Amino acid sequence: MIYQTHTFSNGIRLIYKRDSSVVTHCGMIMNAGSRDEKEHEQGMAHFVEHLLFKGTEKRRSGHIINRLEDVGGELNAYTSKEETVVFATVLNEYSERAIELIADVVLHSTFPQKELEKEVVIVLDEIQSYHDNPSELIYDDFEEMIFAGHPLGHNILGKAELLEKYSSDDAISFVKQQYQPHEMLFFVLGDLDFKKLIRWGEKYFQSTTFGTAFKERFPPIDYIPTRQEITKNTHQVHFMLGNRCYDLHHPNRLAMYLLNNILGGPGMNSLLNLSLREKHGLVYTVESNYQPFTDTGMWSVYFGCDTENAKRCEQLIHLSLQKLREQTISDNSLKKYKLQLMGQMAIGTEQKENLALSLGKSFLRYGKIDDLESIRTRIDAITAEQLKVIANEIFNPEMLSTLKYI
Repeated sequence: MIYQTHTFSNGIRLIYKRDSSVVTHCGMIMNAGSRDEKEHEQGMAHFVEHLLFKGTEKRRSGHIINRLEDVGGELNAYTSKEETVVFATVLNEYSERAIELIADVVLHSTFPQKELEKEVVIVLDEIQSYHDNPSELIYDDFEEMIFAGHPLGHNILGKAELLEKYSSDDAISFVKQQYQPHEMLFFVLGDLDFKKLIRWGEKYFQSTTFGTAFKERFPPIDYIPTRQEITKNTHQVHFMLGNRCYDLHHPNRLAMYLLNNILGGPGMNSLLNLSLREKHGLVYTVESNYQPFTDTGMWSVYFGCDTENAKRCEQLIHLSLQKLREQTISDNSLKKYKLQLMGQMAIGTEQKENLALSLGKSFLRYGKIDDLESIRTRIDAITAEQLKVIANEIFNPEMLSTLKYI
């Protein structure tokens, strides 16, 4: 993959990939998420993300909202366990406007107290909406089980009782600690002149308000499998099982992506979908997910079903896991699964916003971008025996935690 990079004098990095389009996708990614919060700061990373749009040294919230929307552009943001991203999509001719705005909200937000107090109500409503949606809430509760006693287990949205106490000073303090220039990266996908991008970055990315301390993250403590059942009085049973898994840098990471895709990926021909939905007609949704982090990871399976079918669904899941642990995938089947994964990845790159975000995340984490051909080579090298070894490690029944809403 052809791309260009630059590091500004304050440490912020730039990655640019040319794309022959009339639209530019760009954004700033910060290596700061909910896992970087102290115990009394739970929810602060996500809260700050909301507040970035509420006022800067030279703009009020209304000016921020209209700056790109007036020219048909979009400005958005999200927070995860390990990153915060502010990104925009605009016509190429308004690229400088988008870059300047993103730099302004990230580097010069003032977090006005009146706006903060209003935003508390909005985030509290967001928290309540999750409580009304057990199929989403169960993921947060399950992560808290898997990473018990560690910030990775904290709900990204935080706790209501803490949010109601936060002030502008708290938000400013968090940003100064976590938004370190050497851990920030600006990504651009569009049809622009790279030298012009560098000039814009030198003009807008300069800031002396942040420190230079390197982030120190601690891995979670030893994992203890747990089984938990919570009465929610829902119409369906919601169920998850899973285990700790490989981190972002583990040599088995790509093979685990393939194995998870075989088991319960987005394809209708995943083992779990074929078993629980197509063959037995027991569920509408069943899926498995693999999420790697800097120093650990999580693999999980989720389904929702009628109460009388829950035990049978759980049995069928264990049968699928047992099959992957005990049986070696045939050469023909493995070839098909590899082609499927490669196809999904290639199609994903056609969604330009996702491609731009992927550029930023990959370069932030690995300092490089792998093209599809190099990924294909690595996928082709995965063997059926390797998948079987991974299945026996990650799908070990003695190491699985379960959570059930009834």
